[in-house]
Amino acid sequence: MPLFNQSIRRKIVGIALGLIVLMVITSILSMVMSSRVGVLLDELTNRYIPAYGHLARANIRSLERALALRRMVIAKMQTPSDEESYAARLREFQAADSQIEQEAEEARKLINAIIDDVNTPSDNAALARIETRIETAVTELRRELDADHARLLKQLDARDMTEARNTLTHIDLLRDQFTQKIDLVRADMLAQVFASTSQVIRHQKQAIIISGIVTLLAAIIGLAFALLVSSGITRPVRLLLAGTREVEAGRFDQPISVSTQDEIGELARAFNRMIEQLRQNERIRETFGRYIDPKVVQGLIDRPEVAVDGERRVMTIMFCDMSGFTAMSEGMTPRGLVRVMNHYFTVMSAPIRKSRGVIDKYIGDAIMAYWGPPFIEEAEQAQLACLAALDMVGQVPALQQQLPDLLGIRAMPAQCDLRVGIATGEVLTGSIGSELMMSFTVMGDAVNLASRLEAANKIYGSRILVAQATAEALKDSVELREIDRIAVAGQSVPQAVFEVMTRAGQLSAQQEGLRTRYAEGLAAYRAGRWDEARTAFNAALEFAPGDGPSRTLLARIDQLQAHPPADWDGAWRMEQK
Repeated sequence: MPLFNQSIRRKIVGIALGLIVLMVITSILSMVMSSRVGVLLDELTNRYIPAYGHLARANIRSLERALALRRMVIAKMQTPSDEESYAARLREFQAADSQIEQEAEEARKLINAIIDDVNTPSDNAALARIETRIETAVTELRRELDADHARLLKQLDARDMTEARNTLTHIDLLRDQFTQKIDLVRADMLAQVFASTSQVIRHQKQAIIISGIVTLLAAIIGLAFALLVSSGITRPVRLLLAGTREVEAGRFDQPISVSTQDEIGELARAFNRMIEQLRQNERIRETFGRYIDPKVVQGLIDRPEVAVDGERRVMTIMFCDMSGFTAMSEGMTPRGLVRVMNHYFTVMSAPIRKSRGVIDKYIGDAIMAYWGPPFIEEAEQAQLACLAALDMVGQVPALQQQLPDLLGIRAMPAQCDLRVGIATGEVLTGSIGSELMMSFTVMGDAVNLASRLEAANKIYGSRILVAQATAEALKDSVELREIDRIAVAGQSVPQAVFEVMTRAGQLSAQQEGLRTRYAEGLAAYRAGRWDEARTAFNAALEFAPGDGPSRTLLARIDQLQAHPPADWDGAWRMEQK
């Protein structure tokens, strides 16, 4: 519709003008009808009611004239006659006599004015009859009374009281007849007044009803018009809002239908272009997310200066390696090996992602990951890393069962296992590489230490080893066993390393006995009490016959007894990486 192709400003102005026009029409109609009622009220108050009042006063003036006439007779009947009073009453009589005609004439004028006014409805025939009857009554009264009044005055001057009484009686009879005629005229006039009043009331009610109907129609039409136009505005706005919520939820596959040519339509088209761009960006992000951890991608997008400048942060680093990989891969085809490695990395990466860790890279069959700001809070990084390591170790039995199916063989030529090293410390984060290719990674002593601890699992026969700083940051969230004090290659100061046994509160009785006996043996081992240490480690093996650290230290005790060190400090130094 052309209406919806206008700009929002024109739509709003159009709605306002339409409502104003309806309001003006309603106001004009109300004023016209109110003025009509006003005209009728004006006629009622200025013509009907005054005409009726003139007729009533004409009757009163007739009574006043009769009273003055009787007072004249009484003044003449006195002995001697009161001429002064007689003269005063005569003047009253004459004044009342003329006022009767004046009142009647005024009533006739008003009635004729009602008849002549074509703007007001009235019963002109009835009013004309009333006007004629008034004229006839006054004319007849005047014609008959003039002779009787002259006769009465002569009789009074002659003091012929007997004849004067007879004449006065005849005058009273004429006056009564005139009064009766005027009363009938007044009754008819009163009926016309009532009819005019009813007409005014009826027109007033009609004006109220019609004004209400017109106002209601104007409101309905205005509301329908406003809803019609506003729906053309609000519908695309709602579509735009729904599209915005879809984008907020990360769904970029629902473009908005453009149904208007106004500013909102232009906004919808711009929104669709934005969605298309976001969809392309999301595809790029998903593509890069397969090569770079998505959290790193998002972090570089949000804070690109970090990639350029680099930052020093305390982070927790994990190295994970598959033991037995070399023997397992020797008999595999390249395609089978790729299938196994992809499945292995998929299974082992899930716990890292679940615990909000960042996978830095895949190195052969090893995984390097890290935890720390800005991706997580510094206080929880060590705990999340250790819990991820426990989950990864927990996936090993299922992985061992899945690998033969992936390769289409009955059994693997060699069993695989997992070794994890975790260290916490200050590292440098940033983009490292050449001008042609760069990688966002972490560097520092903590990275080297985590790598050495992963390799140390081969020496101690353990699965998860963590550095002392990591153990101190765990705050009893997992169960630890101190394994040894070692100085890895590249470090001169030895530090305690710990094995992550299980989650906090889930230690079995065998594991508890193993940890207790191992701690006793480790204390004796560091003190150089070899026999006591051997006894404690053998006791530990009774709780866990395959415990790698106990077997490793028993073998080391034999070596130390055969070649006693000159400066034994209870620490073991790893010369190889």
